[in-house]
Amino acid sequence: MADDMGNAIGKVSDGPVALAPNELRIPYDNLRDWLEEAEKLGEVRHVEGATWERDIGMASEVVLHDEKAPCVVFENIPGSLDGSRVLVNFFAGKRANMTLGFDAEMRKLELTDSFRENYMADLREIPHEIVTEGPVLENVKEGDDIDVEAFPTPMWHEQDGGRYIGTGSYNVTRDPDTGWINIGTYRVMVHSKNEVGFYISPGKHGRIHRDKYQQRNEPMPAVIVCGGDPMTFLMGCSEVPPGVCEFDVVGGFRGKAMKMIEGRHTGLPFPADAEIVLEGFVHPADKRPEGPFGEWTGYYGSLMREEPVMEIKAVYYRNNPIILGCPPQRPPDELARYRAVTRSALLKENIAKAGVPDVSAAWLHEVGTARMLIGVSIKQRYPGHARQAGHIACQCHVGAYAGKYVIVTDEDVDVSDLEELIWAMLTRSDPATSIDIVNNAWSTHLDPRIPPWEKEKGNLTNSRAIIDACRPFHWKDEFPPVNAPSREIAQESREKWGYLCD
Repeated sequence: MADDMGNAIGKVSDGPVALAPNELRIPYDNLRDWLEEAEKLGEVRHVEGATWERDIGMASEVVLHDEKAPCVVFENIPGSLDGSRVLVNFFAGKRANMTLGFDAEMRKLELTDSFRENYMADLREIPHEIVTEGPVLENVKEGDDIDVEAFPTPMWHEQDGGRYIGTGSYNVTRDPDTGWINIGTYRVMVHSKNEVGFYISPGKHGRIHRDKYQQRNEPMPAVIVCGGDPMTFLMGCSEVPPGVCEFDVVGGFRGKAMKMIEGRHTGLPFPADAEIVLEGFVHPADKRPEGPFGEWTGYYGSLMREEPVMEIKAVYYRNNPIILGCPPQRPPDELARYRAVTRSALLKENIAKAGVPDVSAAWLHEVGTARMLIGVSIKQRYPGHARQAGHIACQCHVGAYAGKYVIVTDEDVDVSDLEELIWAMLTRSDPATSIDIVNNAWSTHLDPRIPPWEKEKGNLTNSRAIIDACRPFHWKDEFPPVNAPSREIAQESREKWGYLCD
């Protein structure tokens, strides 16, 4: 296959085929089911006796950077609740594709496009179902019996300000005006046996809910799920449209309603087969120092600050409970891997719904933790097409928060390949004429480039660079051809000679 000029197209796939809902198979309903599937793939290691104070964080630093490393389950952790465990590195190896319900051999762009076509393009919702029984009710602690410090919450990074039980967790909140239930992923720090704190960036759905309660001078009911199924966690990490409940989206993915328990104190729903659930209230006036915490940028971007505290009213947990740990490291890491797949799918959907035609691919790069570096490829149709795609990408729902650079290039470039993307930028753009700058864009306390004195004033904005790395439209037919094989020859070469690289 060749582009309009006859230049070779190398790595771009034909694209996914949307499956009927009954053909999709997410082979698990909860974290234990997921662990069984990962065991079948031979990608789980069990470690006995590692300490939460030091060992688990050190081991996680080693495995989370390696996309071929196994999932690790830490067991018999000294000084912790009998039988409690910590699971890290769920999104790597063949189990990454298994988590999303797709073939293990799919490459990155195939995976994200399949996720988009089969899940997000026609967003199906099946409302969650309230039940009265479930494994999460095997242990219920209230009042003086609450002791969240009994769980094996690690010190993830050596300079963290405390133990963070919430890294692979998600928070459930309710809009006080509309009743909309939202799922969001925010770091959760242990303050005491019955108190935790969590940081939420301004503009996030959970923060909007919290601000509304604060304006009313009312405590915000909240639930924190510290060991949920990976698909629900991934949707909590994703930019699902406002007003949509992620529990219902995951029900739509699976073709059946998620079964939920209503909290005794808040009435908020949480999965009946979750591992550990904290239920309580965030009081407007109760703030404590929170942080620092090594964040997704690879820095301690937000130092110790006063943040609201949640008073825990009940703890629910299964026998031998599992904490899902997804601590951010310096990217690229596990967090970057799973966010890249889901957010890239959503980004392509956002750009298409904004009316930009012929978007071939979109990828939020792992090195920028699926936020700070975006690659978009298009089949150019008219002058200004590349700039349009770039500006939409940097300001749509998925791309607006904490972005930095957008590179738009032609459809022959595999934008998920960092070296290929940078090659296109270096050879098809001109520094003086190919870059647009957007000022005063939405950012975060976690952005290390925002000066501390600006953060203190609440000036949480940055700039964006949109780089047009397409062949110049008005003379693209005269642009030099690429010295790469045709797609058919490239595929034949891989099949015939690929063993030489094994």
